[in-house]
Amino acid sequence: MLRYVGTRLWQSVLTLVLASLVVFIGVRQLPGDPALAMAGEEATPEQLAAVRSSLGLDKSLPEQYLAFLGRMFRGDFGNSTRTGTPVTDLIATTLPVTLWLAAYAIVVAIIVGIAFGVIAERFRGRWPEWLTNAFALIGLSVPNFWLGILAILYLAVTLGLFPASGYVDVSREPVRGLYYLTLPAIILGTSLAAVIMRQTRASMIETMSTDYVRTANAKGLGAGRVLFRYGLRNSLIVVVTIVGLQLGGLISGAVVTERIFALPGFGKLTLDAVFTRDYPVIQAVVLIITLSYIVINLAVDVLYSVINPRIRVGGNN
Repeated sequence: MLRYVGTRLWQSVLTLVLASLVVFIGVRQLPGDPALAMAGEEATPEQLAAVRSSLGLDKSLPEQYLAFLGRMFRGDFGNSTRTGTPVTDLIATTLPVTLWLAAYAIVVAIIVGIAFGVIAERFRGRWPEWLTNAFALIGLSVPNFWLGILAILYLAVTLGLFPASGYVDVSREPVRGLYYLTLPAIILGTSLAAVIMRQTRASMIETMSTDYVRTANAKGLGAGRVLFRYGLRNSLIVVVTIVGLQLGGLISGAVVTERIFALPGFGKLTLDAVFTRDYPVIQAVVLIITLSYIVINLAVDVLYSVINPRIRVGGNN
């Protein structure tokens, strides 16, 4: 296990370096001049040259990349060209909002998805399965922005069950903060819950038809015990895989949801950086999302052996 984790860590570092190169080159292909955006349209050539020198844009691309790579491994992403604020400070302010939202959405999606998946398997061919399948169809088909608009219109404005927008720091006021995040988390987690429900149902149908489940039933074990101890436990591997793949996507995909509900999170920071050609912020945002995928995938691989001891990571059974 330790050898496998060590190998994956080296691979992760290499992946992060390659990603930094792709991000560095890609960001510089964006149209527009960040020095001009920072200095203003009426800036003189001398002022533009001074701004480029302060940003390091007057150096060659290899020199810029090596300097960027060195700062990245020190945790220094430079200063925002738009506000002059250190990028790490901007990330420290906005990333917790998105992490809270993504974590809440994951919890909602897992609870709803697994529950509906179990119901769909348990009541195959009856109306509860039809309802859960309808939920999955809606969750996969309707875009999040449309669901968000409808939720604000009916649940927030008409019924007044939830606030239509705004954010309260969860770490300071947990109850009120989670209350403000409930509606955005439900909207963000809807599509993931639909995927989990369908995969849980399919996995449980396959598991419940295996020989060891039939043997357990023949021994007289209760239907509920067989369902949860054998069927659901073995289906959790599929759920862990889906959640692992989707968690990084939730962090990056929260842009639309945060925009709809006016949350001051990572999504707003990303959009503002793209619109203003803020190179340091764009680079930092993409690299953090890349790092989140790397860490999550490693955690999922390790969790496989925790959920099912018969599985050994690293190819050893």
